[in-house]
Amino acid sequence: MKQKYNVTVAELGMTFSTGSIAQLAGGAVNVNVGETNILVTACAAQTMRPGQDFFPLTVDYREKYAAAGRFPGGYFKREGRPSEKEILTSRLCDRPCRPLFPEGFLNEVQIIGQLLSADQINDADISMVNGASAALAISDIPWGGPIACVRVAEIDGEFVANPTIEQMFSSSLDLIYVGTEAEMLMIEGSADQITEERFIEALEFGQKSIQPIIKAIKELVSLAGKPKAVFPLVKATPEARAIIERVAPADKVSAAIFGFEKAVRSANIKALKEEAKAALTAELGADKFTDVDLNIVFEDLQYKAYRQTVLERGVRADKRDAKSLRPLEAQVGVLPRVHGSAMFQRGDTQNIAITTLGPTKEAQHLDALTGGVTSKSFLLHYNFPPFSVGEAGRFIGPGRREIGHGALAERSLVPVLPPEDVFPYSIRVVSEIMASNGSTSMASICGGCLSLMDAGVPIIAPVAGISCGLMTSNKDDGSIDKWVTITDILGEEDHFGDMDFKLAGTTKGITGFQLDLKIKGLPFEIAKTAIFQARDARVEILKTMLAALPAPRTDLSTYAPRIQTIQINPEKIGLLIGPGGKTIRRITETTGAQVDISDDDSGKVFIYSNNADAMNRAVQEIDALCGGGSQIEDGKIYTGRVTGVKDFGAFVECLPGKEGLVHISELADFRVRRTEDVVKVGDSITVKCIGIDERSGKVRLSRKAAMAEIEAQKPAAEAAAPAAEEATSEESKSE
Repeated sequence: MKQKYNVTVAELGMTFSTGSIAQLAGGAVNVNVGETNILVTACAAQTMRPGQDFFPLTVDYREKYAAAGRFPGGYFKREGRPSEKEILTSRLCDRPCRPLFPEGFLNEVQIIGQLLSADQINDADISMVNGASAALAISDIPWGGPIACVRVAEIDGEFVANPTIEQMFSSSLDLIYVGTEAEMLMIEGSADQITEERFIEALEFGQKSIQPIIKAIKELVSLAGKPKAVFPLVKATPEARAIIERVAPADKVSAAIFGFEKAVRSANIKALKEEAKAALTAELGADKFTDVDLNIVFEDLQYKAYRQTVLERGVRADKRDAKSLRPLEAQVGVLPRVHGSAMFQRGDTQNIAITTLGPTKEAQHLDALTGGVTSKSFLLHYNFPPFSVGEAGRFIGPGRREIGHGALAERSLVPVLPPEDVFPYSIRVVSEIMASNGSTSMASICGGCLSLMDAGVPIIAPVAGISCGLMTSNKDDGSIDKWVTITDILGEEDHFGDMDFKLAGTTKGITGFQLDLKIKGLPFEIAKTAIFQARDARVEILKTMLAALPAPRTDLSTYAPRIQTIQINPEKIGLLIGPGGKTIRRITETTGAQVDISDDDSGKVFIYSNNADAMNRAVQEIDALCGGGSQIEDGKIYTGRVTGVKDFGAFVECLPGKEGLVHISELADFRVRRTEDVVKVGDSITVKCIGIDERSGKVRLSRKAAMAEIEAQKPAAEAAAPAAEEATSEESKSE
């Protein structure tokens, strides 16, 4: 048996161990924090697929139910497809690891993380990133790490590294920070409108906090690291490169790109490629080069072209300067029938966002093995159909990228949502990408915010998002020689540039952020410049958004469910629910209103309905049951269920366990021959109590009297309606 090696990071209660588990993997490391244990392995394929011109890195994180001492749900009783949490953790690990592989290394690499034990106190996502770093570092796979990851919280004004799940509930900041020994590499998270200055302090705290982890991983490498293997690096042949660069020199590639729209740029580059391919075929022969040669050289040529004018003259491919935004457009109320909708467009990037409001019971229940939040009442779903980039492709469920973009937009909007006791609705925003040319996730935030406002959600402040890019040139030693940060990046500037730094927030501060790099680290000087540059752009975008809709609408859509909140004695919650939910189900079925009870045992009851009549009936029933008393009262109107039919009339349950008799003569304002001609068992009917026998307590009910009273009230209601409409019209005129 091989020797087991352990290295501990005392400051963070973290232990790395290797040598006793998964010994055939290229690298295998156990990471323990408290009693949360995760095994991370890294393996590389020894050969490449023919014609491959991309780097296939796959990262998979899986949570096993056994880790929390639980059985999986469902019929098969085993884990199925990955959850949203598993997908987001996989992406969190992929993004900082990817830039550190050597250029031209295209052998498939697979990183797998398995949660083996969960203590419900410490989350496993940070351990996944650190475990991947350690597994790659000790393996024979060529990689430029180690890196390290911490979560930074701000609790009572103090930064805390790697807080527990419980501590995070008190934090105004959730920053996941990944860096190398010297520089920042990736960040992700959300904040409660944190100022830019304080945000930079949090980043500096994160960089300081990862140092003990990097030190520990280096120690583990010295104890158990394997010699790095030598893999062939994929490059274009010198002969093919020379011909391509002669046919499509740098100035010709720049001319094909500079000053054109996206579709024209793509067509021009495609034409140049075809010209170069024809020259290769004529001079070398079809069997002496491959499409890999062509693609690699054209990637290099476009890489240089997109950054050349930016670094030399501060001008970009679409003729903007470094800090300019593309043309902005915003509209609200773009769709009928929906509860709220908006269209936001920035250059070629266009999104339509749709907001739907629902009862609190529509919240998504989460089955998180590592603890934390168990339900979400705000959901943002992002969809990216193939037509948005002018392509034909598979149109199926959301992929990892779509889930990741939706999660970023969602957490950027959460900090400005009203508390549930102020606005007790479940909210779903769907972002439909209509056209894409860079930063669709940021467009989703802008459009999503406007659709919330259009739906009448009383948000604390409007939120906008923007992405900052980076163009650099390097010295001979690889260090950055010259750099320019660019605002509102195009899709090509994202692909051929060095950074995609997404920042969302209000005029007061930052609410969401995500940094991805293609270089091996980001100096703090550049990060600070991008943060303040993004703030200026955010303010400009908010001006366009507020011109479309200055504030949330004061009224909900006609089609959105109305809500009324009533307070009952918490001791009567069980009475309202009834045995097996029988009572609350009866109220819902007989009135047509949706009734939800607050989970906090406070006695709050939420009633949802588009129909005022149904709302009033539900309020009356709940008030009668849980309010002043649970007895049928003389002169009151009730909506009840027919429990029995006799020759002489029908018995109607007006309150749980309380019923009365509607004599056949009181069923209608005409002569009724048979009771069954008017009502049947199970029917819901409205009745009025017309008397209670003092001696026997028997209740006499009348459907005829209830109908007459309701009919008498109609003229007054109809007369009041035009007056209300006139008042509303005058009010809108004054606005």
